[in-house]
Amino acid sequence: MLPAIGVDSIDELFAQIPDSLRLDRPPALPAGMSEAEVYERLAELAARNADCEQQVCFLGAGMYDHYVPAIVDAITQRSEFLTPYTPYQPEISQGGLQAMFEFQTMMSELTALPVSNAGLYEGPSSIASAAYLAIGATKGRRRFVVSRGVHPHSRETLTTYGAGFGAEIEEVGLDGGLTDAGALAAAVDGETAAVILQSPNFLGAIEDVASLGAAAKEHGALLVVAVDPMTLGVLRPPGECGADIALGEGQPLGNRLDFGGPSFGFFCGSEELIRKMPGRIAGETDDVDGRRGFVLALQTREQHIRREKATHNICTAQALNALAATIHLAWLGRQGFRELGELLVRRTAYARERLAAVPGVEPLHGAPVAREFALRLAVPVEPVLERCAERGIAAGYPLGRDYPEYEDGLLVAITERRTRAQIDALAEALGAAVADARGDLPVHITGNAPRGVG
Repeated sequence: MLPAIGVDSIDELFAQIPDSLRLDRPPALPAGMSEAEVYERLAELAARNADCEQQVCFLGAGMYDHYVPAIVDAITQRSEFLTPYTPYQPEISQGGLQAMFEFQTMMSELTALPVSNAGLYEGPSSIASAAYLAIGATKGRRRFVVSRGVHPHSRETLTTYGAGFGAEIEEVGLDGGLTDAGALAAAVDGETAAVILQSPNFLGAIEDVASLGAAAKEHGALLVVAVDPMTLGVLRPPGECGADIALGEGQPLGNRLDFGGPSFGFFCGSEELIRKMPGRIAGETDDVDGRRGFVLALQTREQHIRREKATHNICTAQALNALAATIHLAWLGRQGFRELGELLVRRTAYARERLAAVPGVEPLHGAPVAREFALRLAVPVEPVLERCAERGIAAGYPLGRDYPEYEDGLLVAITERRTRAQIDALAEALGAAVADARGDLPVHITGNAPRGVG
């Protein structure tokens, strides 16, 4: 092989790597193992992981421990859905194309926007894609005004992507858990391509999207809103609040946590943006015999059009995850989806009140919430989380990891899997951990649940 490629030795292949960067000793690798020994070792390592079947999970921050019905696995694991590539040939891909079309229809109805694509990689990169779209839609503007309430990963991803297309990003802070409306209005000008919000925001607070978005409309900028899909059965949809683009992380719909992925992103927009939207859009049509059929109607990725005109590279990657969401939504139905949202609101209200009654714990803000809320602890957060974990409870997400100003903050998420008894157990665990950290006597937390919380 070496003579075939015109070099004399293996070392010559790596001649361009400076000596200072090369390892000057053999790698410190353990002795070889048999297949059976490798299996045992990997099983031992895997056993160290704590999952949501072993712990009661109040973690959220964008990924949630929802119940996934058995029908999702039964359908997504069928070979015709599990194994195919992008449906280039519609005549043999009608099932996959119809699933994409049904997904688009459901997301469009949830967000109250007329157009949806067939899914993207995940929530954070969807925001970056929206920013890139906004540049073209506003004839080259490159300023973006972003609320600090937008998920930290989304803001980081926007910064990373934005470096490639010359984005100027201005971040607007929070006031009482909500986006500072005055600061946002002052930040938007005639060079702003888009205002980017999230509701409920990362602290769980429900934003007044219509009011905040007025500044974007005044200056001809797009209004981009990230949403938690599970709240859209009870909250006013972004399309009715003036959003030009609604997007988000789709994991809560029919996808398990799976140690962080894979999941999928959704992306909906106005009719005017359809030809600029990232990814692909499945369409419905009639064949030559008048029968209903499906096709890939619009595709913006580089394999379908000239590379320099492509706006995205999404392919097959998340189609199976989006299918899981479609199945989950069909299983719930309109009434079930609304009832699930109402259940989340009731249990969240109970949990927020219950935990705020624990000595040394108080709400971080008083804004309305739907399924997630932030608390402030009188003691360091990380040791409290460790104590709760010893009781088999993942108590929440420490906000100090992303918000230095909320070093004492804890984000708690509620799903339909979290029962009244589990919420009470969290209150007991928090009370004991906080009391221990403060050197107080143990406190037994009691309370009555509102009706409807079970």
